[in-house]
Order: sequence, then structure tokens, then C-alpha cells
Amino acid sequence: MVFSSWSKKLNPRKRKLQQQIANDPYYRFQSLEEIAIAADLGIKIDVTQATVDDLLRLPGISIHQARNLVELIRTGVEILSIEDMSAATNIPLSRLKNFANILTFSYYDPESSLNPQKININQATREQLSIIPDISEQIIQEIISDRQQKGNYKNLVDLQKRLQLNAIIVSELMHYITF
Repeated sequence: MVFSSWSKKLNPRKRKLQQQIANDPYYRFQSLEEIAIAADLGIKIDVTQATVDDLLRLPGISIHQARNLVELIRTGVEILSIEDMSAATNIPLSRLKNFANILTFSYYDPESSLNPQKININQATREQLSIIPDISEQIIQEIISDRQQKGNYKNLVDLQKRLQLNAIIVSELMHYITF
């Protein structure tokens, strides 16, 4: 990775930290100094698309707060600003403003084919599953039957193994389902 010219002037500790942040996409920032380094590296967290792991990179964000925020967004609640994030998580706005240089908020049209509405495969009815593009009636039946016999699917890997789905089918399904 090529670093900016100012990185050559950094002391060895800061240079090592910069490399660690740049090379580890799940590095949990420990301080506002590290947030500033991440921002200088161009690291951004799009809150509207963030996973729990993405949000846990922020210092002081609990797993409970991260999970709640991701679930709210998944159910359609629009979080379009730091103020919205503060209200949704009960994290003081003054604390979140410290992360403003790496947080972004985007709007994704729920009707857009670029942002398909995900269906919880563990709760979906036959009719809901049939909305998924290119899913066959046979796979729908296998999902429902297997789910009734063996319980909920844990994740995409569990679904693939239990139904012995090929990679092409899993690649198509993963954009439309959640667990």
C-alpha cells in the first residue's frame, strides 16, 4: 500500500499503527487518533450498509448498540445522519461527532433493484420465497421442508450444506435472503 507523504514523517509507532489499520479491515479503533489515521487512509463506514462488525470498529460502541442499529436499518428505518444514529442508539451526539470523518450515510431506494429487500428465510412463506428472482419451485419446497424437519438455518453456509445447493444458486440467493 502506498502511504501519503506525511506518513514518512510519522514516528515508528504511528507508522506501525497506520499499517495495521490499513491491512486489517476489522481492526477496532482504540482512540480518536486512530480514527484520524483511518480517515487519512480513506476508510469510510457507510452506516446504512454497515454490519455489526463494521460498527464495532468504532471505539465505545457496544455489540448491543451495533446489533440494534443494524436490525433497525434492516427493517427499513432510515438512518441518514449522525443525529439519526444518535437517536436510534442512545449514543450521545457529542460522542458520535468524533467519528464524523469516517462515517457516511447514504440513501438507498427500497424499490431499487440495486438494493433488494431481503427475506428472512427462516420465517418466509412459500409466497414470500417465490418473490426471489430465479428461484425454482423445487428449491422453495426444499427450503420449507428442510426447515420444518431440521429447524432454522444458521447462515448461508448452513443453507448450502443442508440443501446441497451449488455455488451458482447460493450466489443468486445471498442477495435476497437473511437469517
